[in-house]
Amino acid sequence: MALDWSSGELAAGLSCYRNQQFFEAHEHWESVWNELKDPEKSFLQGMIQITVAMHHYRQANTAGARSLLQRALLRLERCPDCFGGVDVATLASEVHSWLSAFENSAASLPPVPAIGLIDRVSE
Repeated sequence: MALDWSSGELAAGLSCYRNQQFFEAHEHWESVWNELKDPEKSFLQGMIQITVAMHHYRQANTAGARSLLQRALLRLERCPDCFGGVDVATLASEVHSWLSAFENSAASLPPVPAIGLIDRVSE
């Protein structure tokens, strides 16, 4: 199953994520995740884990956020640099930045990891 980020639950979730409505984004994506098979299922689970991590961080649950980002990164690292219409390489790099900031007890964290879409023609 191809991941179509231009309509339906994936698009709605992406819009929520970009507006930092993390709980809502996870709800939209989970409905799609239930219907997928691997490798798309594992990939979308990683995306959901990032989303829930951002929600946990907002709720002052740093330990939960860190744990979810670590698990999400394991899933993303199994994907090619571009997968499912997403720039996975950049996303994984930004998750790494968050984990490094947690490890170094940084006073400020990087921006929320961006989910960049790629042109399907170049994928």
